[in-house]
Amino acid sequence: MALRRTLTLLGALVLVTACATSPRTTPAERLEFYRTNAGDPVGSFHSTARLWGWRALGDSALTVWTSKNQGFLLELANQCPEMAVASSIGLTTRNDQVAAGLDSVLIQRRGDAGSMSMCRIDTIRPINTRVVKESKRDLHDVDVVDRDPAAPHESQ
Repeated sequence: MALRRTLTLLGALVLVTACATSPRTTPAERLEFYRTNAGDPVGSFHSTARLWGWRALGDSALTVWTSKNQGFLLELANQCPEMAVASSIGLTTRNDQVAAGLDSVLIQRRGDAGSMSMCRIDTIRPINTRVVKESKRDLHDVDVVDRDPAAPHESQ
C-alpha cells in the first residue's frame, strides 16, 4: 500500500513538473491560434468606456476583450514595436464604436507617461469564445478614447 501511494505521488510530481516546464507559446504561435479561432472580419464593434482587457500578439496584432465572453482580434495596418513595452493601451472610438480603418490603438510605453504611439486598426475579427477562454489575470487594462472627427487619419 505504501509503495502504491509513493508511486502515485511520484507520478503526480512528474506530471506537475512536466506541465510547469512546458514551453510557452511564442507571439507568432498565439497569433496563429487566434486567427484560427476568429470569425470573418467585421467593420466595427461596440465598446463601453471600460473594456475587460487586452493581450499583445507580437507587434502587429492584439486581442481586446469587451467582457469575459466577448473578444476581438485586432490586426494593425503596420507594425507597432511599442506594443511589446506598453504599460497600457487605449482605443479611439466614435459613438461607442471601434471601427476598422478609422480607429487606432493608443500605446503608452512603460516609464514614458508623456508620449503615446498610435497604430491604425486594419481588421477586426470576433473571437470564438467557445474555444478561446482568457483569464482576467493574463490580460492588461485598456481605456477607450473618443476619436476626434476633425483629426486627419494617421498613416501608422
